[in-house]
Amino acid sequence: MKNILIATQNEGKMVEFNAAFNPLGYNCISLNDVGFDSEVIEDGKTFFENAYKKAKEIGELYQMVTLADDSGLIVEALPYELGVKSKRFSKSGTHKDNNILLLAKLKHTYNRTAYFVSQLVLYYPGGKFYTYQGRVYGEIAYDLKGDFGFGYDPLFIVDGLNKRMAELTEQEKNRISHRGNALKKLIRDIKNEVIII
Repeated sequence: MKNILIATQNEGKMVEFNAAFNPLGYNCISLNDVGFDSEVIEDGKTFFENAYKKAKEIGELYQMVTLADDSGLIVEALPYELGVKSKRFSKSGTHKDNNILLLAKLKHTYNRTAYFVSQLVLYYPGGKFYTYQGRVYGEIAYDLKGDFGFGYDPLFIVDGLNKRMAELTEQEKNRISHRGNALKKLIRDIKNEVIII
């Protein structure tokens, strides 16, 4: 089995990546597995810049094919406030405070259209890389609901499902999520041998 280093310490993400790559004969290794205890500063202006920086720094450090992602929420009524700053939206940056601040800022707004973006970068030591973007569309609710997920999931009503992202099981979320959609494009290229790892 060939190894792919996934630039994350999030075990939930690792479950998702392993489910996608294991059937193709690839083993996913996390930053926890290689003992990475530092931090890549995500100071890019775009999702791509952050994902690329993470993938490149870690890929070159460990000399392994590395997959990194950056994701966030875009809210139409607040075009410059979230995006790459989604995790650091409120002063504390906690999920709870981010959600409370978003509700407060949209209190008198009828346009609640929003979408999640995930940008993946697959980086090869030496400089070659591939990148993929996935999105999922919806709108911001007026209250929090659901016990699953994290971040803005309790506020995000998924188009066509009339359910919050936080009401979906892990399997349901993976099928329709922004990261899931980007991952499907990458997996398709591996299956079609557009990409050889």
